[in-house]
Amino acid sequence: MDAQSMLKMQAIMFLLMAAGIWAKRKGLMTDAGKKCLTDMILHIIVPCNIVYAFAIIDGSAMQTFGTVLLIGIVTEIASILLSMVLYRRLAKGEQTILKYATVCSNAGFMGNAIAEGLFGSIGMVYTSIYLIPQRLFMWSVGVSYFSGGGKDKKAIFKALTHPCLIAVYIGIAIMTFRIPVPEILLSAIKKSSDCCTALSMFVIGAILTEVDFRTVFSKKTILFSALRLIGIPALTLGVCMLAGADPLVTGVAVILAGMPAGATTSILAANYNVEERFAAKIVVLTTALSMATIPIWGLVLIATGMA
Repeated sequence: MDAQSMLKMQAIMFLLMAAGIWAKRKGLMTDAGKKCLTDMILHIIVPCNIVYAFAIIDGSAMQTFGTVLLIGIVTEIASILLSMVLYRRLAKGEQTILKYATVCSNAGFMGNAIAEGLFGSIGMVYTSIYLIPQRLFMWSVGVSYFSGGGKDKKAIFKALTHPCLIAVYIGIAIMTFRIPVPEILLSAIKKSSDCCTALSMFVIGAILTEVDFRTVFSKKTILFSALRLIGIPALTLGVCMLAGADPLVTGVAVILAGMPAGATTSILAANYNVEERFAAKIVVLTTALSMATIPIWGLVLIATGMA
């Protein structure tokens, strides 16, 4: 993808996000409606997107998927190690929030839409594989930050049975064994899949209306944003270059590594009553700043021949 195409796609996503901001401010999207839409995206639309992407990709690509999975694992482990050493001097509640937000980005929601928009169907397939480690860590190591370190078997089971992971299992089976999908079913899946980018950007726009930006800027939130949006993707780029990864694989991995803090940061903070406001500020600030850093990373990838 050239710089002009990259900027065009980013402009389209910005306009879709702006539509979400307008809809929320006008009351067309209520809080209940946003939650309903988010649930539909995560439980129906993204899984359909994943299955469709696998269904139209040649099975010979499985060897590349091993590289994608390895990069995803290395990135997650590196993020966990960083979270163990960077926040020791902070209050316990803030440590919990920043540890989780370091390990668990919004790649599973926002990343799906952006990867598909920038890299097409194969980008969505690579995204699905790359996110397997994060989804597992999110509901195991991630939850342990809030629950005090205990192993939660229910959380691990929840991760393994997440609709997006189930879609990955189905998609890999279809691709590997070339299982024929009835045309009518495949068309229905594609129609649902086509909604992914637009609806995801609408929801992200709605999220950005919920916090007063004058309250989110502090030394802690700014430094964390730099780590989340610049440091981690830079580390991922280095890992990909050392591994000699395919340019498309590198592009997908770096873009996903540069996603903002996951919305589940706020959800878990509220559930465990741990620094809810601080969590909201982290999520909103990194999401807002990512609208600038993601295009910049795209241009870096183009300049280095990785996209």
